[in-house]
Amino acid sequence: MTDTADRILDAALMHVPFDGWSDAAFRAAAADAGVPLDEARALFPRGALDLALAFHRRGDAEMVERLKSADLSALRFRDRIAHAVKLRLDLVEPHKEAVRRGTTLFALPMHAAEGARAVWETADAIWTALGDTSEDLNWYTKRATLSGVYSATVLYWLGDQSMEHSSTWAFLDRRIEDVMRFETLKKQVRENRLLKPLLAGPEWFASQVRAPSRQAPADLPGRWRP
Repeated sequence: MTDTADRILDAALMHVPFDGWSDAAFRAAAADAGVPLDEARALFPRGALDLALAFHRRGDAEMVERLKSADLSALRFRDRIAHAVKLRLDLVEPHKEAVRRGTTLFALPMHAAEGARAVWETADAIWTALGDTSEDLNWYTKRATLSGVYSATVLYWLGDQSMEHSSTWAFLDRRIEDVMRFETLKKQVRENRLLKPLLAGPEWFASQVRAPSRQAPADLPGRWRP
């Protein structure tokens, strides 16, 4: 984002807890930032909706920078995923009400697709930052699974009153454990001579699927072009 866009977003975070991601908050933010309304709308054509998405993506960008500078080599991969999700939520802890208002905004049918895309982008950012190199159907399933885990954890986090969100992190660990249990089951089926034929069809289909090329942006989840 440009410096002007950042100023508007910072100003908006003072109003969103009271007015939500609304046109009123957008107008107030532009005024507080000293930016003419027409210039603000040039930066955020859909007003508060684009502002809410900018807030979400700024959190993703900050998370990626932290992950790149962290040494996670001593952690199991499942713990690296948990660390990334925890980091993502810790970064927006000072603006928890803005996140709550965002979930309300993206729960509206007209904005649900944008909300789903934003969560997908977060999952993609986490997997990419942690070095995921999958190219087949796993590229999609990893992001779809993590999107579900992340969404559920955010909703739990928003209502969590435990000390330092300890209940949320326990919830996150349980969700990741569920995913790992399923992956273990798939591995056992794949290695079982009697059950392996059951995966023949799905395995063939997976072999035909390739992850999107990361060469250029496109209007697709993860912002990659297939």
